[in-house]
Amino acid sequence: MSRQALAQTYGSYDMCFFFSFMPATFWTVVGYFVLFSSTKTEGGVKTFGRILAVWTFIIAGFIVLAGAYVTIAGMCPMETLMQRFAGGGG
Repeated sequence: MSRQALAQTYGSYDMCFFFSFMPATFWTVVGYFVLFSSTKTEGGVKTFGRILAVWTFIIAGFIVLAGAYVTIAGMCPMETLMQRFAGGGG
């Protein structure tokens, strides 16, 4: 089967992008928890908590960007699995 036929049969190949939202959501929730917890402290711990929260938000953003890159570049391993299941690849 061609790529277009598989896309019509199974929908588009956006699965890697959409699945990247799961760990990104986890890291975002962790970041908000850390940010909220850091507001209850003082001094260096508060600064460290804010830096850690920003870092977790950056990680979440990179996960989504990586999912988008893998999807756009056509390197999604789910695409290969779908082709194998459809009998289109060895």
